[in-house]
Amino acid sequence: MIKGKTAIVTGASRGIGEAIAYKLASMGANIAVIYAGSKESAENVAKLCEEKYKVKAIAYNCDVANFDMAKETINKIKADFGAVHILINNAGVTRDGLVAMMKEEDFDKVLDTNLKGTFNMIRHSVGLFLREKEGCIINISSISGIMGNAGQANYSASKAGVIGLTKSVARELASRNIRCNAVAPGFIATSMTENLVNDAILKAIPLGRVGKVEDVASAVAYLVEADYITGEVIKVDGGMAI
Repeated sequence: MIKGKTAIVTGASRGIGEAIAYKLASMGANIAVIYAGSKESAENVAKLCEEKYKVKAIAYNCDVANFDMAKETINKIKADFGAVHILINNAGVTRDGLVAMMKEEDFDKVLDTNLKGTFNMIRHSVGLFLREKEGCIINISSISGIMGNAGQANYSASKAGVIGLTKSVARELASRNIRCNAVAPGFIATSMTENLVNDAILKAIPLGRVGKVEDVASAVAYLVEADYITGEVIKVDGGMAI
């Protein structure tokens, strides 16, 4: 049961992160809504969590790629909520391009946000988990990190790194009752992908349809309460990576 516990969700102002925030709020968790871009959207997510699910929810601006800013944000959340029990690392960016022509800054930006940002949030949350003698970390990876994807060398590398980070953290912290797992979505329908669906993509998905953000949120909800699972990667991809 996670009712009354506090969950941090990064990249929670839209898409998958927004769906995760709502799902955990529906289960009774208080939500720290982390955003980097739209303050209005993040505050609307927090407001809906409070009004619909009767939990405490606050929006925080944070560039997770910034080590010091991540630390400051975690400290603010602790001051506001008193404790943190769950961390969902969902924040991510893409800068797609063929590796032969990829700009260094595009490679660095994706690795800094997707991989280093995940590390930063874990690094600064661990102390709070140790204090509570429990913790649940779920990192949002991608099947691109399992299979690779042409035109996404930076993104695939970052998401593969997230899987390696997940497994190492799981081994390090298991003895302290802190679990760390990953969810690897496939092609999920969001505002960013709605114009990309075509017959070729659908043919590559054995289930014959793209996923919904709620599909990813359901996998996260399962892992949050699966007390005997750690170091695992759950694919939510309709069978793409079979």
